[in-house]
Amino acid sequence: MNAFSEVHELLDQYFDTLYYCDIQKFDVVFHPQAIYATADEAPLLYRSMPAYREVIAQRRSPASRNEQRRDVVDSIEFAGDNTAFARVRCSIGERDFVDMLSLVRTEGRWHIIAKIFQIIEKQGESNALR
Repeated sequence: MNAFSEVHELLDQYFDTLYYCDIQKFDVVFHPQAIYATADEAPLLYRSMPAYREVIAQRRSPASRNEQRRDVVDSIEFAGDNTAFARVRCSIGERDFVDMLSLVRTEGRWHIIAKIFQIIEKQGESNALR
């Protein structure tokens, strides 16, 4: 499997993690030392992976609410053999998200090392992600 396919597979697992609130996939997708942040909250919202993992574990999954999946990979860029960047979009509840994911390959596997995101409030179906 080439690096692009490996990263795309990781992103598919990332979307499944969020849609199903799957903690086992969370542990595969995120590097244990990854960061989670957004400047859309005041003050800046920052979470460690243990704190973010707890949020996912306690969240009622979009799957359990029969929410339509709207997962989009906008781009994947490689800086080298072990570093990449992905811009993705998804929806959870009444919010759409644009996620900037920094990726690293360690011990032969890709992981998300940083998730920085923008929140976009939904304004009706015409504004839904495609």
